Amino acid sequence: MKTVAGTVAILGRPNVGKSTLLNRIVGEKLAIVTPKPQTTRNRILGVYNGERGQIVFVDTPGVHGAKKELNRFMVSEALGIIPDVDAALLLIEAGTDRPGDAEDAILRGLGDASCPVILAINKVDTLKDKAALLPALVHWNERKELRALVPISARTGTNVDRLVGELWALLPEGPPLYGPDTLTDRTERFLASELIREQLFLTLRQEVPYAIAIVVDAWEERASDVVISASIIVERDSQRAIVLGKGGAMIREVGTRARGAISELLQRPAHLKLHVKVQPDWTTSPQALAELGYRA
Repeated sequence: MKTVAGTVAILGRPNVGKSTLLNRIVGEKLAIVTPKPQTTRNRILGVYNGERGQIVFVDTPGVHGAKKELNRFMVSEALGIIPDVDAALLLIEAGTDRPGDAEDAILRGLGDASCPVILAINKVDTLKDKAALLPALVHWNERKELRALVPISARTGTNVDRLVGELWALLPEGPPLYGPDTLTDRTERFLASELIREQLFLTLRQEVPYAIAIVVDAWEERASDVVISASIIVERDSQRAIVLGKGGAMIREVGTRARGAISELLQRPAHLKLHVKVQPDWTTSPQALAELGYRA
């Protein structure tokens, strides 16, 4: 049997479960996941190898109304990938009966690129009455641009295999795009920085996590462990005080949790040193964004 290989973008609003779906499909935690919207800022690639070939999934930031320069970068990361993929998964939450502004923008981009798209209705495990899905199924089934419609739960895995199965027919024949041992194109440094940011999102409240970036300053590989030094970038002195916490309690808690997650990722002990630095208004400065890794 001939094999197929291609790239599939996972697109949708913030917090619909795109990163959870990527992690579920590839079987590893590549993308950080928090209950807060707009957690994902960069595209993250995950490679899935199956009997019929290889699918390269691209998790993207949520499409939303962007005001700050950082938010505009995130939306461009999502919509900008469309011309370069072979197919797309549009992810919505159960209860989304009709497309909103985000879905309209995504579907316009996919239509302009003549990119085939499958709709996945996520979080069906949260529905007590499955009949509540019917209005969405009826409406979305009328959209001619959709090649298939699959209700799923990325959290529990319900119908995820079926969803992946629908994608094979949309991809071109060809050899794998990546070797069998490649899981992502992201470096360990990037993944470690994301795990630090994840713990800050989970621990801090209100708007502070959205004003935070992570820079890995040093990475020392030793015989049996790794020593990492990283800076937590904030915009104001008041945010720095919150991240540090009373007597340094907050940053110690974040460091402990992040160190455990990084050690699990690297499969060896990690030692983590965290520092907090103030870089005023970095989320609105194109130059600062580029210096922190958010390049268009």
